Amino acid sequence: MGNYSDNIDKAVAIREGEALDINKLKNYFSEFLPDFNGELALEQFPGGYSNLTFLVKTSNKEFVLRKPPIGANIKSAHDMAREFNVLTALKPVYKPIPNPILYCDDSSIIGSPFYIMERVRGIILRNKAPKGIELTPVIMKSISESAVDNLAALHSINLETTGLISMGKPEGYTQRQVEGWIKRYVAAQTDSVEEMDKTAEWLKANIPNDGVHAFIHNDYKYDNLVLDPENLNSIIAVLDWEMATVGNPLMDLGTSLAYWAEATDSEALKPFNLTWLPGNLTRDEVVNRYADSKKISQPDMLFYYVFGSFKIAVIVQQIYARYKKGFTTDQRFAGLLYVVNACASNAQKAIKYKRISHFY
Repeated sequence: MGNYSDNIDKAVAIREGEALDINKLKNYFSEFLPDFNGELALEQFPGGYSNLTFLVKTSNKEFVLRKPPIGANIKSAHDMAREFNVLTALKPVYKPIPNPILYCDDSSIIGSPFYIMERVRGIILRNKAPKGIELTPVIMKSISESAVDNLAALHSINLETTGLISMGKPEGYTQRQVEGWIKRYVAAQTDSVEEMDKTAEWLKANIPNDGVHAFIHNDYKYDNLVLDPENLNSIIAVLDWEMATVGNPLMDLGTSLAYWAEATDSEALKPFNLTWLPGNLTRDEVVNRYADSKKISQPDMLFYYVFGSFKIAVIVQQIYARYKKGFTTDQRFAGLLYVVNACASNAQKAIKYKRISHFY
């Protein structure tokens, strides 16, 4: 597949309004970060719409700093201590994650709790191909297959022997998720979206049993995967564990499927994932491969895909609401209402046609 070491994911200048107090960080690191000698530079990774991610450069090392977005008030989705603890608990049993290094609960340093983890240098597929990389159909097929297999591997970790069962409350998970995300939507709503209201009512009326339990990521998509620059179908790290927990793995798969835009989907959904490029598995093929990898019968994913579409719409709506309230000036957020509508539209098409793929 070639060597793309010169194309690794890069940080850029920090966005206006999101700068950190570098002097306070220096003082904190001098006390708590091993081998820190006082030299510090900060940049920001431009991707992502939720927690803020910064590149921390010292004289001899690079780290990643994660903190909540300005104006966020959803504790469960932006709990830095929990995200740090998830990485700590997972690391012994699940290889492709960054090493967690340091957690700080002192909000006086940069205005909120934060944590530091190792930087994993690799390729991240965001809303367009990294410069210098041709994402051929052969490459995309291989990456999409690896992504599905890796999710199945995560869902196969033994909860009891690893102690990960303590990271969530699996009983009643599916119902709690439906009720919780509907409440979040109502709290963040800025505009009337009829298809969101109809989808919420359908979800409440069609909640399935939880089934088996697994450790789940809850935001698994291409731009949270770090690929080996020397072998793009090898996933060397999975990022953004802020919503990870123990629950119904089909809910996790459903969210990934909702992110898994196809060529005929709305243009508003395609920045989520480069899954619409030629060569990628379709959503139906994702389910088939997942079932084969897990060695289970092919599950009926209609409810879970509809839920995933609704959930993503709510996440986007929450970000859009922060933008509308002036908590961020990031112009990427100005048109997010179109994404909310596109997610809701796909949910309603899935309900109408009773399938998760090929709506046109």
